[in-house]
This record gives sequence, structure tokens and C-alpha cells, in this order.
Amino acid sequence: MDHAEVLLIGGRAGVGKTTVGWEASALLRSTAVAHAIIDGDFMGQVHPAPEGDPHRAEITECNLTAVWANYARRGYRRLIYTNTMCVLPEATDMFQRAMGSDAGLVRVLLTATDSTARERLVGRELGSELDQELEGSARKARILDQRASAETVRVPTDGRAVTDIAREVVAATTGWAEAKIVCQYDPNGG
Repeated sequence: MDHAEVLLIGGRAGVGKTTVGWEASALLRSTAVAHAIIDGDFMGQVHPAPEGDPHRAEITECNLTAVWANYARRGYRRLIYTNTMCVLPEATDMFQRAMGSDAGLVRVLLTATDSTARERLVGRELGSELDQELEGSARKARILDQRASAETVRVPTDGRAVTDIAREVVAATTGWAEAKIVCQYDPNGG
């Protein structure tokens, strides 16, 4: 495989993106499938926002580009990327600039009811931002539901084991679960 492929796992806060991403990675590791994983939430975590970049989109893209270049130089061609809004159509350009114009994108939107997301967020948010997370989660769930493309695979997470969800997410890719790729470091970046 010469081109990069990215499995985008999006969804509202409390839906289980990070947990499912790590479980999908564990599933691929168990079958010796070479891949990398990035939690997109960390790619733009700076305060205050950079001048001229109020939504932190530029810093996120710069960081993704740099991190992916390091992985690609070492032979990786598959990436699991988790982030709330990464499945929206406007994210396509960022991934193709960062990973190459021929990068294949698989979009998976994890879904959960308001009550499930609330229960998970209450258990997770131990600091001062619970109310903000609850409000943002509901708002982003509506945006994702309205704007995610028809090709986006929707995977419900309510009442399901993370292992089952991860298997469904990996199954949305084109043969990742069956592939066994050996990565080789090329110091020249090829």
C-alpha cells in the first residue's frame, strides 16, 4: 500500500471515541496490522488560541502534518484518528493536506443517547467543566447528525461492549483487519 488510509472516529463528548480508538488499535495489534493512532483532541490543545487561528484549526493541521510525517517516514500507512468533528466533510481537506491528496478516508460516527452521554460524562468529568461538556455534547450531537455525509458509518454505542463496537468500526475499513503489514524505517522518507 503506497497511499495513506485514515479511520476517522468522531462523535459527541461521552460517546466513547478515545476508548473505541484504543480498542480498535488493540484489535489491529492482536493481528499484527501496522498502524498509528492519534487523539485529535491533543493536536490543538493550546491556550490562548494562536493569533489568527481562533478555532485552533491551523495549529491542529500543523501538528497532524508533523506527526504523520514521522509515522509515514517509518513506513506506516494506516492511521486511527479520534476527534469529535473529524467526520464532517470539511475535515477532508485537512487530512489530504497532512497525509497526501490520495489519502483514503473512512468516516465512523459513534452515537449515543443524551442519557448515555450524560452518564459517561458525569463519571468522567471530575473538574469544573461538566456543565460545559454536557451542553457542548448535545449541541455537537445535533451538528454531527445533520452534517455527517451519507457515506459516514454510524455506530451506536449505547449498552454495548467496547470490543463489539471496535470490531464494527474496524470492519468499516477496507480490509484492515485482514492486512498484515510490516513497517520499515526509511531514513530518506520514502
